[in-house]
Amino acid sequence: MRSIRTFHAVDSHTEGMPTRVVVGGVGVIPGATMNEKRLHFIAHLDDIRRLLMNEPRGHASMSGAILQPPTRPDCDWGVVFIEASGCLPMCGHGTMGVATVLVETGMVAVTEPVTTIRLDTPAGLVVAEVAVTDGRARSVTLASVPSFVERLDEVVSVPGIGEVPYSVAFGGNFYALVDLDAVDLPFDRSRSDDILHAGLAIMAAVNETAPPRHPAIDGVDHVHHVEFIAPGSTARLSRHAMAIHPGWFDRSPCGTGTSARMAELHARGELALDTDFVNESFIGSRFTGRLIGTTIVGPHEAVLPLITGRAWITGTAQYLLDPTDPFPAGFEF
Repeated sequence: MRSIRTFHAVDSHTEGMPTRVVVGGVGVIPGATMNEKRLHFIAHLDDIRRLLMNEPRGHASMSGAILQPPTRPDCDWGVVFIEASGCLPMCGHGTMGVATVLVETGMVAVTEPVTTIRLDTPAGLVVAEVAVTDGRARSVTLASVPSFVERLDEVVSVPGIGEVPYSVAFGGNFYALVDLDAVDLPFDRSRSDDILHAGLAIMAAVNETAPPRHPAIDGVDHVHHVEFIAPGSTARLSRHAMAIHPGWFDRSPCGTGTSARMAELHARGELALDTDFVNESFIGSRFTGRLIGTTIVGPHEAVLPLITGRAWITGTAQYLLDPTDPFPAGFEF
């Protein structure tokens, strides 16, 4: 057995969505902040992401996280998020996977009934409160990054679809929020190809005409997620299909998408602080969210979200790169 690269990982899933937590083999990524590390990784180390996320080691809907030393003295670990579509500033389901892996592998000091883990992410500080019983992580509650509405009730012209009403909110990533009824599609997985096609077209139209830009995080300047809201959704229970660039659906309820949705509902006056909100994914899994306060991000009024979900370890692995492998960075199909 020959290998010129070896990566150590603990695989998990959060309410159906995978997170490959890379615990060794990458080394320390250069950068004074976690977002600088993210941007350096994108510019110089993206072959690692493609090797671990793309086929044949991953798949078109793969997601992961690379553990790093924190750049902040008040944090336990740093995280750079990777997935098939690129490097995100924040990933809610991925953070739940990371927190679960850290507890169940003993990579943090574990206390019961709650273990608190402070994580340095490219989008800012995220605090994970892990409910622990008999050494096992039962659930994870994230105090995530400030979330805000960037625009509300705008209209974009989408080739092949027409005029589409939408809003844009930030919950760790930027999301276009669109009612499924607005594109004449049902909340039905048998129509997933049509929903995905509409989502990619809306992303392209928004990014070509009016891309959003985060006022404080460099390189966060596009929409790569469309949260299609199902008919009948309310500020108590919302269902959605999350279309993601370059062409897949989130299997989890999406942590940063839940934050964005709560920010939108709060901006409409429909979701008060300290009120439970349930967000349901396309496969029926759920996160529970709650807004616990307000703040300011640049010119935007923002909210402070809590999100609770569950993750499970699915395996451990060493991923190798044979020097004769014809796909040293994997491939997309």
